[in-house]
Amino acid sequence: MKKIVASGKTIEDAVKSGLTELQVSAERVSVTVLEKPSKGLFGLIGVRAAKVELMLKPVPNQAAEAEPLVQTASVAAVDKSTAPAKDAILETERFIIEVARTMGLDITIARNDSKDGLVLALSGGGDLGMLIGRRGQTLDALQYLVNIVANRYSNSHLRIVLDAEDFRERRRKTLEDLSDRLAGHVIRTRKEVVLEPMAPHERKIIHSQLQNHAKVKTFSKGDEPNRRVVITLKS
Repeated sequence: MKKIVASGKTIEDAVKSGLTELQVSAERVSVTVLEKPSKGLFGLIGVRAAKVELMLKPVPNQAAEAEPLVQTASVAAVDKSTAPAKDAILETERFIIEVARTMGLDITIARNDSKDGLVLALSGGGDLGMLIGRRGQTLDALQYLVNIVANRYSNSHLRIVLDAEDFRERRRKTLEDLSDRLAGHVIRTRKEVVLEPMAPHERKIIHSQLQNHAKVKTFSKGDEPNRRVVITLKS
């Protein structure tokens, strides 16, 4: 089987890079994480990029496999024309549980609706930090694959947000606190601050937190996946 190694700022970026190089969809490959990304203080200094191995499956439209965290986790092919959303969600939950069990984790899943989509909140025994990863990078990579699985089974587009131990809320609070601290730093030093590259939903948190600030403003610069938030003084 043909396989390649791809890298990127995050695991998701590395997977996307590999898919682009192979010119195939995610269902056509198996993914193995070789190296997780590592960053310096506040992510301003990159230390190590994420590295993944993508193996091309010999025949398309077979069982979908995903291996960013485990050796085997698969779902069967399905006729999307007759698949209601609730069945797609059930299959997605089975996929998540299979991934967790392969990692030695026994989890339960709660469903919650939000403005960003359906939230599947994971809880249970064991170290769920394995599913979260540094700054949520593993959780984001798994969420990416979960959305592929969900939409493989659904005849309408589904947006699923994957959470574990309230990480998303804790991360939001961390980013809001960071925004306030860096705004104070900009005011004291009168120098702008450029943050690490962030996913769009995390950049949105920074912008929202400071949008009504009296002395600083924010904007984004750069191209995905290296787009960054800049905090600077208002003129």
